[in-house]
Amino acid sequence: MEKKILIADDEQRMRRLVGDFLKKEGYSVLEAENGKEALKIFSGDIGIKLVILDVMMPEYDGWIVCREIRKTSKVPVIMLTAKGEEFDELLGFEIGADEYITKPFSPKILMARVNALLRRVNNDDKQKAKNYAGLEIDQDARLVHIHGKQIDFSPTEYELLIYLIENVGKALSREQILNAVWGFDYFGDLRTVDTHINRLRIKLGALNHLVQTVRGHGYRFEV
Repeated sequence: MEKKILIADDEQRMRRLVGDFLKKEGYSVLEAENGKEALKIFSGDIGIKLVILDVMMPEYDGWIVCREIRKTSKVPVIMLTAKGEEFDELLGFEIGADEYITKPFSPKILMARVNALLRRVNNDDKQKAKNYAGLEIDQDARLVHIHGKQIDFSPTEYELLIYLIENVGKALSREQILNAVWGFDYFGDLRTVDTHINRLRIKLGALNHLVQTVRGHGYRFEV
């Protein structure tokens, strides 16, 4: 998949310098010479994976652009600035910037930050959207899909499913499950676990085999 990076800087020389290094790393580069153009490009291209913003730009400055991006997107943002005061760095992080690099800087260091940010985002995405043989879990949205169809789970059923998945391959006792999902102060019967496991299996349908019974012990989520 093409990895697009937007560079917004009013200095053509800086855009070219950063762009050349990005292209050598295999990235596709989009350029904007002011903040207004940056927002227009960003809103028109959902494939942008990272934004590099100069703070001092005409039309809209980097602070404004970063704030606007954060209203709709969590895409990583690196702020570039000639200022090195602590206040500016704190402001950058407060409005949602992921990195703050002061000019002049080493392009190699910038590339290392870009690569590290995109690796982190990629790992986060893998954790947020888990797929097990047709069972897909989006933990950010708390949504469960089975072979593409959304299935409604009660809050307890969802927490039970997540607990089993987080311990994939482990044999969990009924006591462990009860304490983890219902809490240590829950005074209900252990059969509550069995009842909810049965409901879980019904909703999993053809994938109910993912939740296995461990005879005399409890249950295990196995792919």
